Amino acid sequence: MRLQFPIILILMIGFVFALPLKEEKLKNSKIAFYWSLVPGLGQAYNGKWVKSISIVGLELAAYAAWIENKDSYNNFKDTYPLPKHRYLQKRNKYAWWIGFIYVYGMIDAVVDAHLHNFDHLMASPLESEKKRKIKDAE
Repeated sequence: MRLQFPIILILMIGFVFALPLKEEKLKNSKIAFYWSLVPGLGQAYNGKWVKSISIVGLELAAYAAWIENKDSYNNFKDTYPLPKHRYLQKRNKYAWWIGFIYVYGMIDAVVDAHLHNFDHLMASPLESEKKRKIKDAE
């Protein structure tokens, strides 16, 4: 009697964890594109949280560096360690980085949504094989 409850409990927990939690939903690449217009949200839509946080962090870091160099260029003083034109070059470089990271995030979100069910599709038989099996069964 003492062992009956733990054994039943273990079996019930095993059955609960053996069941699929939810059906795998198809990810729409068009919706992922719209979500990706805001940096990091396309990755969040696809369930890639670490990648989403990374994209947002990179965007914020590039934006902060751009602001810092813009302010240094606009309020230049002779006591700064670099010449004035270097702050302009660095500002422009970080503006390019902001654009590259933004476009990368958009492309990554759309491709990830498009290839979301790739493993499932590759594991399923081809249409011609399905038709052949149906004809063979008849």
